[in-house]
Amino acid sequence: MSDAALTLVGRGVRLSRRNPDALITAMVLPVMLMLVFVYFFGGAIDTGTRTSYVTYVVPGVLLLCAGFGASTTAVRVSEDMRAGIVDRFRSLDVGATPILAGHVGASLLRNVLSTALVIAVAFLIGFRPQAGPAGWAAALGLLAAFVLAVSWLSAAAGLLARTPEAASGFTFFMMFLPYPSSAFVPIDTMPRWLHGFAEHQPVTPVIESLRGLLLDQPVGDAPWIALAWCGGLLAVAVGLSGALFRARTR
Repeated sequence: MSDAALTLVGRGVRLSRRNPDALITAMVLPVMLMLVFVYFFGGAIDTGTRTSYVTYVVPGVLLLCAGFGASTTAVRVSEDMRAGIVDRFRSLDVGATPILAGHVGASLLRNVLSTALVIAVAFLIGFRPQAGPAGWAAALGLLAAFVLAVSWLSAAAGLLARTPEAASGFTFFMMFLPYPSSAFVPIDTMPRWLHGFAEHQPVTPVIESLRGLLLDQPVGDAPWIALAWCGGLLAVAVGLSGALFRARTR
């Protein structure tokens, strides 16, 4: 990462610190949703496994964290475009990649905090993974790849939207994706017409991989499918972001 991008990552972190309401919401809301699912619905849900419901649901909550964190990225990019900050950066010969990479890097750091908070609370309420160091490293690496992909997608959404409010709305789809997946209930309990989408959307292989890695269970080819989705989404997002940035700054 270039010096300009690192500097702009620092700027993104400072912007997050100056807006603690949004930061706290992005960190606390996934934890609250986890508690709601575990304590309100967990007793009525049969996952078909021997693991506790909190252990089953944690991978999905981690992906919810990514969605909430990514929505902040879209809003920040949109605010920069509307406030004219980007024009100032361009006058300093700072291109699209460092500007957007700064926002994406700040998103990764925010997600480190929210992920750590979710895992800590999950341990307190009964989360008991069986993974060794290699399993944890693989799971966290895959989660980082997913966060990177959705953060770049959110940067593209921020460039596409004309207002920060619209940018936040664009990210709703990514925050919704964990629900029609295996995040909270097994797919075979859903209506049959939903199975095809739930099985073949990008979130499901990521969740299945995280769950298998953290529980030290066979994962088959799910991690490779998940990485393929992450790589494809990242390539599309980076290319789209570059094109949108050039169109917005002509």
